[in-house]
Amino acid sequence: MSDKEQYLDWAHEVLRIEAESLNEISAALNGDFIRAAEAILHCNGRVVVTGMGKSGHIGRKIAATLASTGTPAFFVHPAEAAHGDLGMIVDGDVVIAISNSGESDEIIAIIPALKRKNITFISITAKPHSTMARHADIHITAAVSHEACPFGLAPTSSTTAVMALGDALAVVLLKAREFTPDDFALSHPAGSLGKRLLLRVADIMHGGEDLPAVVSGTLLKDAIIHMSEKGLGMLAVVDEEGRLKGIFTDGDLRRLFQQHDHFGGFKVDDIMHVSPKTIAADKLATEALKQMQQSHINGLLVVDESNLLLGALNMHDMLKARIV
Repeated sequence: MSDKEQYLDWAHEVLRIEAESLNEISAALNGDFIRAAEAILHCNGRVVVTGMGKSGHIGRKIAATLASTGTPAFFVHPAEAAHGDLGMIVDGDVVIAISNSGESDEIIAIIPALKRKNITFISITAKPHSTMARHADIHITAAVSHEACPFGLAPTSSTTAVMALGDALAVVLLKAREFTPDDFALSHPAGSLGKRLLLRVADIMHGGEDLPAVVSGTLLKDAIIHMSEKGLGMLAVVDEEGRLKGIFTDGDLRRLFQQHDHFGGFKVDDIMHVSPKTIAADKLATEALKQMQQSHINGLLVVDESNLLLGALNMHDMLKARIV
């Protein structure tokens, strides 16, 4: 066996051990997990996560996941807490303290101060009889049989297990709160997901002077010129009051050239489609994309409840807004 093949064997062994650790944590879940989830769900304040070293890194990730899924949360370093940051923790908060041994000096040092506040103290350790576990209002045991580290020294399986436990808490709370994709997007407005979920048709449609539309009865020659000027590959046909009557597209124009040598006497009404696909301005842009894809079209007209034309958008607008 080559050295490179040995690398894969070692990697597979690590992943196997860590996967087994997750199964151990799952099998050990009990009423303490339920009590912790209920305490967080009914918390009137925030969730404050704390931990030292590797547990601190995991704690930061857990706090971030909770915060992005509907549970207000942040991380406080226990050493900094002892030097003033305890003021960030107020009555009504839930504190989650993480330590594999349950004997973290920095966390134990701030327990008396925490106990003087009206908070719920949740500890996550591998030792149900540790100092942290004994002082906790709720203790969740996160014990694994083996670290993936062959010496049993570097936190590996244990940190993976606690991170997964934090994910379990976050998702359980997400479901209990009936948290929606729209809620998620509100916490991620700058990301592509936020843009996809928050943008409405009204945000990206062409309206006003940019709207490609002519009144019924317009000569086809003039309609074609107007459609070309707007550059959306389609033209709405409306009545005198602005209500939608039909649509004429560049595809219709190509077919017209194929079928007729002369069309000087045509009006746009003669070749328009009288049942164009439409969408409301308050619909999500993702819904417009779905409708275009299902109907195999490149554009949509936007109307209100009385069929008054408000705007138009095409697939290029979707690409520009990074919806696709």
